Amino acid sequence: MTPAPSTPPVPQHFHANGHGGVRIACDRHGDPDARAVVFLHGGGQTRRSWARAAAAVAQRGWQSVTVDMRGHGESDWSSDGDYRVSSFAADIREILDQLPARPVLVGASLGGLTSMLLAGELSRGIAAAIVLVDIVPDMDPSGAERIHTFMADKLVDGFGSLDEVADMIAEFNPHRPRPADLDGLRNNLRRRGDRWYWHWDPQFIDGTAAQPPIEVADTDRLHAAVGAILADGVPMLLVRGQVSDLVSRDRATEFLARFPQIEFVDVEGAGHMVAGDRNDLFADAVLDFLTRQDDAQA
Repeated sequence: MTPAPSTPPVPQHFHANGHGGVRIACDRHGDPDARAVVFLHGGGQTRRSWARAAAAVAQRGWQSVTVDMRGHGESDWSSDGDYRVSSFAADIREILDQLPARPVLVGASLGGLTSMLLAGELSRGIAAAIVLVDIVPDMDPSGAERIHTFMADKLVDGFGSLDEVADMIAEFNPHRPRPADLDGLRNNLRRRGDRWYWHWDPQFIDGTAAQPPIEVADTDRLHAAVGAILADGVPMLLVRGQVSDLVSRDRATEFLARFPQIEFVDVEGAGHMVAGDRNDLFADAVLDFLTRQDDAQA
């Protein structure tokens, strides 16, 4: 098993100008001249959700780049409410222009959908390999609704304390122990007055965005993007949380039957937040995949 540092080293922070001039915040672990693994978080998360996995990958000689998607974390909110998945993809394309050619993309949920459209539609051939983390085009609608409800709750009122945030997360993820140290929660929150609010643009989730991420429901388009990626000879891996309610076992089986070239890892004890639930097993799965891609190209 690959050990990950209990306290990851401080990464190098940098910014990129994304689609339409939206400023995107990024962190880099490792040698900036090394081949890159780019980590793209899910909706409502930030680049910091990848910290331990990114550090483990950098320990193996890669550079790991973690990104705050537009409207999330320390990246700009879109002034014109553009939260289309294609715009997230266009942002990432600008970041990849600053990195060695053909990185590996690791995308969770929204980040995985972004990877599909980026490598399968917007810029074919841009990635050397792709890891989808608990996401398939035909996701389970009940799981998607549960996540949406969680993100929408407290959107306006916020939280009175970090303990209140931790209680809500523990109720949403009952298989994950409630953290004893609440300081890590600050990475996903903003303080306004005496209240805490989620660290992302409410337009992204509350239906008021002028250009919402409607592609998430276009399964035909997303399947076509995956097909194009595979047709280009780009290896893909699906990492599923074994107790995920967004990608059920049946949904994963149907996806893999449609695209038998895609490798698959089921992470025991993990839900939709695979890297956060079982970072050790997640990092091992990604590193094993990366090692085999390197061996195949040698």
